[in-house]
Amino acid sequence: MTLIDTYGRVHRDLRVSVTDRCNLRCTYCMPPDFSDWMPGEHLLSIDELMTVLEVAVEQGIGSVRLTGGEPLIRPDIVEIVRRINALPKPPRITLTTNGLKLDALAQPLADAGLERVNISLDTLDPERFARLTYRDRHAEVLAGIEAALAAGLHPVKVNTVLMRGINDDEAVPMLRHAIEHGWHLRFIEQMPLDAQGAWERGEMVTAAEIHRMLGEHFSLTAVPGRGSAPAEEFLIDGGPATVGIIASVSDPFCSACDRLRLTADGQIRNCLFAREETDVRATLRDPALSEAERRAAIAGLFAASTLAKLPGHGIDDPSFIQPDRPMSAIGG
Repeated sequence: MTLIDTYGRVHRDLRVSVTDRCNLRCTYCMPPDFSDWMPGEHLLSIDELMTVLEVAVEQGIGSVRLTGGEPLIRPDIVEIVRRINALPKPPRITLTTNGLKLDALAQPLADAGLERVNISLDTLDPERFARLTYRDRHAEVLAGIEAALAAGLHPVKVNTVLMRGINDDEAVPMLRHAIEHGWHLRFIEQMPLDAQGAWERGEMVTAAEIHRMLGEHFSLTAVPGRGSAPAEEFLIDGGPATVGIIASVSDPFCSACDRLRLTADGQIRNCLFAREETDVRATLRDPALSEAERRAAIAGLFAASTLAKLPGHGIDDPSFIQPDRPMSAIGG
């Protein structure tokens, strides 16, 4: 069985949020006093999560990325990775993290079957990091990146969001540092997914601006064969080092998107910016269903959500409305 939408896009990638909670308060994600967390009983248990993932893999999902919130604050995260890797046809398993707990967990996660990580880091300046995240924990992120490298979670991708007047002066220093330390750097346009709804398109540092800033110091050559990858990759000064630029807003890759999302409270989302969700949790917890009926129903929900997917997120359309959930509650 294949998850294919009405525009011919085959869906093979599932982004799975395992918690909406986070141990940072990045300014473009949530306010420093944010406390509107999902109730604990709403979140999927590990057994419920595995039921959904087993069905998804049977439908052709070949890659699972674990996200949050911050996925490493979930105490059973290593067991989640281990159980996914133990499926009859295990998908590729990756994880997006802020890196704070990665120093201790990188090797156990790698041993459990994790293939690689994406780590968020928006600045090389510890004081600026504290202002951006409301936490003085910059050194822990750097230690987490080094632990990921040591554990063989290659390539270690470091994601940076440049914000105008805040850290947009760090594009070149960040890339020089990444090349020197073996990071694979990716710049991401800031998206309208902040909890406070303060995003303004005119204030966003665009992919074209990032390319121009980097091009003043490096020779950038586009790498062919992007496929469904969100980042456009460029060889730096002829390679082998590369840098990625993700133009989620100004030049979206919706036509090649192969992703679905599962929120921590059991809702399927067919787009990061979807206004509608498909409830899997109710099916998981319906006592009237047999196990076979439950799995068949979940498969139907995945198929229906995929068929309902729109051609694009429509951020540039005047009718665009920011999703009710912030990024922390959707999963990256």
